[in-house]
Amino acid sequence: MVKEKECTSCKKRIINDPSSVSFTCPNCLEVIIIRCGECRKKAIKYRCSKCKFEGP
Repeated sequence: MVKEKECTSCKKRIINDPSSVSFTCPNCLEVIIIRCGECRKKAIKYRCSKCKFEGP
């Protein structure tokens, strides 16, 4: 079973959002951060679930 992608900030499911991105945490490099286009546009903060790094 494949887990659906969801935004790390707002928890919205990412279905067909061409402006969404996913990247590894810039601090610990272990957790994948997923950002929807809306949170990116509004610069909503995200937090890594492992190291608690916060980014815009």
